[in-house]
Amino acid sequence: MGTGDPAGVTIPHTATSGMGGLRTAGDLVARMQMTRGMRIAEAKQYVADKLGISTSELIDEVVMREVREDHKIGFITSRGGHPKGIEAKHHIARLLDIDINSVNRFKRQST
Repeated sequence: MGTGDPAGVTIPHTATSGMGGLRTAGDLVARMQMTRGMRIAEAKQYVADKLGISTSELIDEVVMREVREDHKIGFITSRGGHPKGIEAKHHIARLLDIDINSVNRFKRQST
């Protein structure tokens, strides 16, 4: 049973976990590294451009809290009235112009 490169996710995860993951933009940068094979600097710039902020703001928890709310891309803890789960992933896929398997599967099942 092939699982791909078991160490392949380690590098982007390590590089982006220091960015705070869902607290900041680490999860978004990691997605671009894994889905598009971008290097970290390129992924950070791509995400920052899509969010309309600077790359230095990607690691600012206060800025990213507001940006995540404005773009409806989820938080580390769910909050009433805000997207979470598959809905947040749908917004991430649209914002970053990427395919997310679980979002695509959900779309197919709901039609």
